[in-house]
Amino acid sequence: MKIVVYTSTGCNYCAKIKAELKQWGYDYEERNVIENKEYFNDLHEKGIYSTPVTFIDDQAVIGYRPNKMKQILGVDEEKLKGSNVEGGDKAGITEELKEQEQIFTDLSKEMLDETYDLVCIGSGPAGASAAVYAARGKLKTLVVDKAPASGALAITHKIANYPGVHEELTGLELVDRIRRQAKEYGATFVKGNVQGLKLDGEVKHVELPDGVIKAKTIFIAVGARGRTNKLKNEEEFAGRGVSYCSTCDAAFFEGRDIAVVGDNEEAVSEASSLAQFAKTVYFLIPGKKLSGQASLDDLDGHGNIEVLMGHKAKQIVGEENGKLEGVLVQTDEGEKTFNVDGVFLYVAGNKPATDFIGDAVKRDEDGYIEVDHALQTSVEGVFAGGDARRTIVKQAVIAAADGAVAAQGADKYVNKRKRMIPQYS
Repeated sequence: MKIVVYTSTGCNYCAKIKAELKQWGYDYEERNVIENKEYFNDLHEKGIYSTPVTFIDDQAVIGYRPNKMKQILGVDEEKLKGSNVEGGDKAGITEELKEQEQIFTDLSKEMLDETYDLVCIGSGPAGASAAVYAARGKLKTLVVDKAPASGALAITHKIANYPGVHEELTGLELVDRIRRQAKEYGATFVKGNVQGLKLDGEVKHVELPDGVIKAKTIFIAVGARGRTNKLKNEEEFAGRGVSYCSTCDAAFFEGRDIAVVGDNEEAVSEASSLAQFAKTVYFLIPGKKLSGQASLDDLDGHGNIEVLMGHKAKQIVGEENGKLEGVLVQTDEGEKTFNVDGVFLYVAGNKPATDFIGDAVKRDEDGYIEVDHALQTSVEGVFAGGDARRTIVKQAVIAAADGAVAAQGADKYVNKRKRMIPQYS
């Protein structure tokens, strides 16, 4: 049996696949598409446009799908449990995930008995950065996250533009650096699913299935949720031409025709980024206008973007188990197929995951939390930032800045200061 793993530099899921193959006792050949253009072209010719991809003989497993791989390989779970594999491969996880497990703990009775100065809901760049500033400022800080490894930043394959970080990192590596820094200052990180908030009274309540956490201030730093209504054939072609991240996959479409589907600020931003790689970008907008504060002015200067209003994507077109061939679109004149090599989807996608809040604080029609210049919500002592609020552009550094502002706002509220006191040293 021959196993070949196509990887990218800085891809966390590529590292996980390699570690697990070693733990299962299988040798493999690694082909890094960033370091070797031939390997990049190999995937292109097969109609595959993302990593990791694992070929087990001639069967391709696209993405991080360990259960599927174990099924194909016939991995014996009982034998695996009794193995004596040592080191980082034993658990089949990367060092980054080991460190993450050390950061997060389970909710305890002692935590439920405590009243925290600040509770951050979400541990992405916003929540983790708020924890750094709050804990360093001697606020008793708790960070709650239901899925620390699945946020927008955590699943990003490569970060190369975060200020002060010269090397390329995966998103998980970057956010875990911030988390570890916060923990070193005294912040506590727990895994938990926040189901509701009670904000009346001086002490606020954060409701979880396991109990209620008490807080003097709260920072809502939840991420964005994915779409529930997918296009026909979308899942079948994920990784084979359907993508959700220009940073991850734009290079696979250099010199090719692609479609960007969406009507929000993210879609505009991604269309602009993709235009630097693609031959032609068909920007397919479902309605007759953009949503929110998105503006087509941001696309000025790109002569290879064709903006098409009233074009609602219905179906991904392609050969079964083969190559993506296009996207079927509904227009006022009827259906039309755009023959493209890739489709980047940002359809009403990535709305903030704020449904659990209900009417506890004011939100706009899309679910974004309304905040003032200091990121305070309609409830005093409750702040929001990152993807939970509207921003001009979504970037890790902007979310991190939100965390810094919110933490210092919490410090002002808890210590009844007349103004924020910045941390200079």
